[in-house]
Amino acid sequence: MSKSHEKVEKNVGLMMILIVVAVSFGGLAQIVPLMYQAEAIEPLPGVEPYPPLELAGRDVYIREGCYNCHSQMVRTLRFETERYGHYSMAGESVYDRPFQWGSKRTGPDLARVGGRYSDEWHRVHLINPRDVVPESNMPSYPWLAGRQLDGSDVQRRMRALRMIGDPYTDEQIDGAPAALAGKTEMDAVIAYLQGLGRHAPRTR
Repeated sequence: MSKSHEKVEKNVGLMMILIVVAVSFGGLAQIVPLMYQAEAIEPLPGVEPYPPLELAGRDVYIREGCYNCHSQMVRTLRFETERYGHYSMAGESVYDRPFQWGSKRTGPDLARVGGRYSDEWHRVHLINPRDVVPESNMPSYPWLAGRQLDGSDVQRRMRALRMIGDPYTDEQIDGAPAALAGKTEMDAVIAYLQGLGRHAPRTR
């Protein structure tokens, strides 16, 4: 055993410092390339920042904790793609902050739910899920129908998202209050759900 190696082994403080340095370099070697890779990901054709109503619906979806039971990530496994459609791609989620990928599924994955059901079906389902899915254990969300959206709040959110890279135009931001006039949180969640997966590649 060399004297330098013996010195490190006998000096706990020095060993801890060297371990931290080694782990830091290893972590940077793994993390930094992924950061550049994320910046290089391009949106899939048709994928744009959420319009005001869908953005508001997404915020309600997150606020109500829907992600605790529903993932939005179709894996590359055959039984998943046959049930839900094309596997999820990073280019679908470039404007998702935070993204909704995950593995938790008490309820079905929602990555491809857009267009599968009518707006009225979603409305009934959100008010009382058992009216359309008798075996459902999903909570009811009737209060969403009575809560009006705040257009100025969504405007501020759009401005903040533009600061971190979402390409909203001044016209889109200025038009948010008008787009949300008279709309409820129920309308917003339905619009968000109806948009999920609409730009995904088709498997059939």
